[in-house]
Amino acid sequence: MTRYKQDLGLKESVAIVISRIIGSGIFRVPASIMALVGCTSLFGVVWIIGGAITIFGAVIYAELSAMMPKSGGPYVFLKAAYGPYIAFIRGWAMFFVSETASIVAVALVFSEYISSIWFIVYGNQFDLVSIFFLSLITIWILTFINLFGVILSGRVQVFFSIIKIFALGAIIGTTLTGFSTGNISNFSDPFWPESFGWHTILSIGAALRYAFFAFSGWEGATYIAEEVKEPQKTLPLSLFIGIAGVMLLYIGANIGYLYQLDVEAIKENKWVATAAMQVVLGTSGGILISLAVAINAFGNISTQILTKSRTWHAMARDGLFFKQFKNLHPKYNTPNNALIGQGIWATVLLIFSVLSTYNQSGITGTNTYETIIDFFSATSTIFNILTFGSIFILRKKWANKYRPYNALFYPWSMVIVLLLYTSFLIITLITAFIPSLIGFALTLSGTFFYRKIKE
Repeated sequence: MTRYKQDLGLKESVAIVISRIIGSGIFRVPASIMALVGCTSLFGVVWIIGGAITIFGAVIYAELSAMMPKSGGPYVFLKAAYGPYIAFIRGWAMFFVSETASIVAVALVFSEYISSIWFIVYGNQFDLVSIFFLSLITIWILTFINLFGVILSGRVQVFFSIIKIFALGAIIGTTLTGFSTGNISNFSDPFWPESFGWHTILSIGAALRYAFFAFSGWEGATYIAEEVKEPQKTLPLSLFIGIAGVMLLYIGANIGYLYQLDVEAIKENKWVATAAMQVVLGTSGGILISLAVAINAFGNISTQILTKSRTWHAMARDGLFFKQFKNLHPKYNTPNNALIGQGIWATVLLIFSVLSTYNQSGITGTNTYETIIDFFSATSTIFNILTFGSIFILRKKWANKYRPYNALFYPWSMVIVLLLYTSFLIITLITAFIPSLIGFALTLSGTFFYRKIKE
């Protein structure tokens, strides 16, 4: 039987964490967050909460992944704690609702920024058909690269993580050193909201959707656990190093944005990083930021394709998904059928995404990015709650199992995460009710397939 090869070390694992987190979010969601909270204090609170939950979540995942170093990430933890149905329905939701859609969303961002560069240089943008084909080609090129062994994939991750760090570092350096254009008063005008009440809490909760999206993917290395050398040691360490590095970059980026743009300017500019860089460098700043976002998005797509395909393979290996996905390539030891199947479904979602955002003028809708996030936030949150809660269940179920790493601050780390995620879920259901219902419906549709494979 063909098995995965343990060809990835700490360097590649950290690169996967960094590359998986840093995509388009940090360049886009600050505007969405500011539009909801309307002041700098709550803007900071949202990012602090998002970062804190990410750290506490990583503490829990570190114990789970070290105890069960199997490819598939959260799917593995859910199956061990709750049984096959919950694990399956989460994988179904990932494949058909959230995770493959995320690949498509970032591919569209990549194409839009290539179009922006083309516009700055040549004076005209790509039409919708060009955006579609560029996104399609990008998805399939990166899928193709991942077919030829995890060593090649790991090198690609290291390369793009380094490029991402330098690109985001350049943005931070440029915005913070633009003394002639920066204004320190932007950090305090306004500092507090006009009034406090339930609407304030709802605004913070709604804004957290976008902060969580910016931090999403931090668990990426756990998806490829069977391909990591010394996973009991490497996986927890890669989570902490990667997340800490990204948080520092995010803090720097948001400080830079605020130094160059006031609250109203951040609200009005969906691609806030572009606006901040153009303030400092003019047109050349627009080209540089467009290039930086495109590079970050391209690398993020590659990481998503690599890591998520391992879940479909893990499910198929357990008899819980399309049986064709369970095979590994005999030479490259990669789940090529799962990769290709993922690419096919991404293509379908891309077609629907482009068609659904087409209006009479032939222009994509301006809120597509936020709509995609709203669509799967509630569904993802429920499974996140279940995954974090699995540490409690498995400590009871497998009390004597060897744990190379024990979660710091347990049980308080678990309690804090569960309380905050539950509160976030409630607020999400209030503020994005219809998109959440659609996400639930698509998720539960997997029950019919589950019954069929169990017959």
